[in-house]
Amino acid sequence: MAGPTDKKSFNPPSVRTPFGQYNHGLYVPPGASLLVTSGQLGIRPDDTIPPDVTGQAEVCFEAIAAILKEAEMSFDDVIRISGFVTRREDFADYMAVRDRYTGTLKPVSTLLVVGGFTRPEFLVEVEVTAAKVF
Repeated sequence: MAGPTDKKSFNPPSVRTPFGQYNHGLYVPPGASLLVTSGQLGIRPDDTIPPDVTGQAEVCFEAIAAILKEAEMSFDDVIRISGFVTRREDFADYMAVRDRYTGTLKPVSTLLVVGGFTRPEFLVEVEVTAAKVF
């Protein structure tokens, strides 16, 4: 059975080394099942919202973990993460949470500073693409 190692990362020497725990490119072989999530916000099922970016990012990644599990996938299957924060100073805290959740083969990753989300108390949003290789 195929696994995460059937994916191949690309970090050419002619491109600056990634700033964190991610790859510049990731190849997924034919025949993989694909899952794309909507952006997940830092709001729990009981509508409570942690006050800081770390807590909200953890809620985002736990929601993504639940979606992956329901699709019979895990963070080892994640090939792309897009993260959005409202403050540049939250990069390090967001990335620390992201790095705890990502699998062995690091996905490609984009992190943007945005002007805000649908409610002012939201500080982070995360979406992923996952591909399970059989």
